[in-house]
Amino acid sequence: MILSDQTIRRMLEEKSLVIEPLEARQIQPASVDIRLGNTFSVVEDSSAGIIDLEREIRYKTIETNKYLLLPGQFVLATTMEYIALPEDLTAFVEGRSSLGRMGLFIQNAGWVDPGFRGEITLELYNANRCAIELTAGRRVGQLVFARMDAPALRPYDGKYQGQRGATGSRVYLDAEEGRKE
Repeated sequence: MILSDQTIRRMLEEKSLVIEPLEARQIQPASVDIRLGNTFSVVEDSSAGIIDLEREIRYKTIETNKYLLLPGQFVLATTMEYIALPEDLTAFVEGRSSLGRMGLFIQNAGWVDPGFRGEITLELYNANRCAIELTAGRRVGQLVFARMDAPALRPYDGKYQGQRGATGSRVYLDAEEGRKE
């Protein structure tokens, strides 16, 4: 079941759902607007020109209130908001249609697990032929919350728990886990 603005407000007041900072106008009828933070990360070039999923990927991270996303460029960004989901609530990250119509694709794998705590890392791609200026504080998407039929037996406690800022891929940890077994 998708949560209404009434339920979202009640959960925020009870602190069973945490979204900080949050302005009342961000709460929509069935979602909460999320805003672009000021941290951006890009994959550093490697001498081989290949990303090896078995090794840690290096990123260059900058903090700025404005970032120029060039045509065909990919960058990680973060939300201004820190969220903490209870064990019986999940969230979907949806981009804004008005930004998608300009060629700005916003994704974060689209899913936030129950029990997650942290800022959400967004993957941004400019599919336009013109550069797009990104500004911290701008609404870039929304969180849609869905209540689960029961609390998760194993709420999220993975490699991105507690993340702050634009957090790069930690897929290489999957390979390390496989070697330990």
